Amino acid sequence: MSAGDWILLIIAVALAGMAIAVYNRLVTLRNRFKNAFAQIDVQLRRRYDLIPNLVESVKGYLQHERGTLEAVVQARGSALGAAQRAAAAPGERAAMQGLAQAEGALGGALGRLLAVFEAYPDLKANQSIMLLQEELGSTENKIAFARQAYNDSVMQYNTRRESFPDTVFAGLFGFGAAELLQATESSEQRSAPKVSFR
Repeated sequence: MSAGDWILLIIAVALAGMAIAVYNRLVTLRNRFKNAFAQIDVQLRRRYDLIPNLVESVKGYLQHERGTLEAVVQARGSALGAAQRAAAAPGERAAMQGLAQAEGALGGALGRLLAVFEAYPDLKANQSIMLLQEELGSTENKIAFARQAYNDSVMQYNTRRESFPDTVFAGLFGFGAAELLQATESSEQRSAPKVSFR
């Protein structure tokens, strides 16, 4: 082999090594944001499980608020479906936007339900309802933390895949951009539902 052949071989080996390193780094970052989404999914499912218990517990008190209860149940169903679609494709734009919209609607419906509680003093004093409200509030906080961890992981992944030389190999290996999970609520819905009546 001539000196030119050796140089070409060294360059080919270096490029192959770089491609392998970039691929492995992108796989690691993609797996991190998928794992971060799985943590969101766990907390969302916990909240979805709490909501029917809360609705059942307050049905007897809120006879005149049937529309509010039905809105919560319907929003929960939509959010559950959106969460299942997002869990099947974490980071995918349509799935993340659909989940954000469904979660915004559910947050609004829950906020309206919890605001109605103010008119019913017996609800404020009911121990089981208070416990459910505390669990729901705790879960809301966990969802917020999990969402932040997911968005941080997505940002790290997207930054890496858009940086040179990773961007060259990301396109070759099919690493697409991941979508952040952003809130879509109106400004009046942005605050977490108030769940403590002390």
